[in-house]
Amino acid sequence: MLKVDINQVSFSYPGADILHDVTFQMESGEITGIVGPNGSGKSTLIKCIDTILKPKGSILLDGTNVLKMDSVERARNIGLVSQYGTSPMDSTVFETVLMGRRPHSAWRIRDEDIDKVAETLESFGIEDMAMRNFASLSGGQKQMTMLARAICQEPEFLLLDEPTSALDIKNQLEVLDIVRTLVKERNMAAIIAIHDLNLGARYADSIVMLRKGVVFSKGKAAELYTPEMIEEVYGVKAVVLEVLGKPHVVPVSSMKNLPLIRQSKSLKENSIK
Repeated sequence: MLKVDINQVSFSYPGADILHDVTFQMESGEITGIVGPNGSGKSTLIKCIDTILKPKGSILLDGTNVLKMDSVERARNIGLVSQYGTSPMDSTVFETVLMGRRPHSAWRIRDEDIDKVAETLESFGIEDMAMRNFASLSGGQKQMTMLARAICQEPEFLLLDEPTSALDIKNQLEVLDIVRTLVKERNMAAIIAIHDLNLGARYADSIVMLRKGVVFSKGKAAELYTPEMIEEVYGVKAVVLEVLGKPHVVPVSSMKNLPLIRQSKSLKENSIK
C-alpha cells in the first residue's frame, strides 16, 4: 500500500510567498481534493509535488523523497494531468497516449506498449478516436486523452490540476468517474486540485482547504463544509445542504454585495407596504 507524505512544503516566487508549510498524508485507494479560492496555491502545490517547481520540504512516496528521484523514476511513480493538456503538433490520440510509455521503454516502442495503449483507449471508451489529430479534439476529449496518457504510465500516484475547469457537466462527471474507478480498482492514490467545492465533496475521500498558501483545514467534506468556514475562506455567504449523502454548497451572496442586497430587500418591502 502506497503512503504519501507531504511535509512542510513551501514555495516562493521572487517577491511572492505562495505556499507555507503545507503538510498532509494520504494512502493508496484514496482521492484527496485540494480546494481554496483563486490564488490560494492549488496549482502551485500540484507543480511542487510533480517537481515542475522545486519547493522546500519533502514529498515522500513510501519514504522515498520525490524531490531526489530522477525524471524516469518520477515518471514511473507519478502521472500528471494538467489543466490544459498539450501534445506535439500533428500527433494522433494514439501517439499522444503512447507517450505515457516512455518511462518504461524510452524511445524504443515495444509490442507490449502498443497493446497497453490499445487496452487503455478501449477502457476509456475512446478507441474510435485513436487516429484523430489531438488538436482537433474538444476540451473533454483532450482531457480524456491526457488522462489516458497518464494512466498508460502505470503510476501509483496521480495528480490532476483543475481537470474539469473547461468541461461541461457531462464531461466533468465522466472524467471524475473514471478517476475514482481507477483509484479504487488499481489501488492508486490521487490528488485533485479543483475549484468546484461540490465536485470535490462528491469525489474526494478527504479535502485539504488552502487559504493564502496555508492549510486552513483538512478532513472530510462533511466536516469542513460549513457556512462559517465557507464565509471565512471564500468571503461568501452560503447555505450547505445534504444532497445524495454529500454536502452541497449553495452560494447566497458575496460579502461585498450584502449591503446592496439588504437595500434591495428593504425597497421591496417598502413597495409592498
